[in-house]
Amino acid sequence: MGSGSGIEWTEATWNPVTGCDRVAVGCDHCYALTLSKRLKAMGAEQYQNDGDPRTSGPGFGVAIHPKALMQPHRWRDPRVIFVNSMSDIFHAKVPLSFVRDIFDVMRETPRHTYQMLTKRSHRMLRLADRLDWPANLWMGVSVENRPAMSRIDDLRETPAAVRFLSCEPLLEALPGLDLDAIHWVIVGGESGPQARPMSSAWVEDIRDQCSLSEVSFFFKQWGGRTPKQRGRLLAGRTWDEMPKLAV
Repeated sequence: MGSGSGIEWTEATWNPVTGCDRVAVGCDHCYALTLSKRLKAMGAEQYQNDGDPRTSGPGFGVAIHPKALMQPHRWRDPRVIFVNSMSDIFHAKVPLSFVRDIFDVMRETPRHTYQMLTKRSHRMLRLADRLDWPANLWMGVSVENRPAMSRIDDLRETPAAVRFLSCEPLLEALPGLDLDAIHWVIVGGESGPQARPMSSAWVEDIRDQCSLSEVSFFFKQWGGRTPKQRGRLLAGRTWDEMPKLAV
């Protein structure tokens, strides 16, 4: 949990769930897995549960944290909050009852705008009609390559007030994106010592597709060894378009 965030498209993070398992090529160099190992070594209480070493790692086993549910209630000023930056709410090990608890907190704090991102769009869709979706929730799916584009269809079927795509790390061109009923697209390159390269042509094509579909476009970073290494400029400017906030 954090009162601030270094992520350009949000203001705070809230982690009532931590831990995950790698399920796609976009997970190969997961920042959260590396950070969880460090937090476990530092003695952080939320990161003492180890995951399967084949798909997870030290401190990155899925764990729910009921004590964390009250945090947004204590933030009195409106914030844009990224939910579960260190996990995936639709992981199979997160009980439906706890997903409902998280949704309840969002509904009880309408002053905030919540952003939630998943790679497990099939479970999201299976649970969609069993959840009471708050009006201040933006729901997104990761779309790092062409096989992941099927997640967009699952997202489109949810009743989320705002639906968005996170094309980060963008690993290949994504021609022919179906942006019907999608409100926002984030694009970013991978960062870290093993960062995979991203072509400017891929980014420009997605930007142009968003423009044609009148979808907000946000360019987060080029990536590299560090997130800031190559900056955020695309065609000589920053692109920070966002949907309207809940408040």
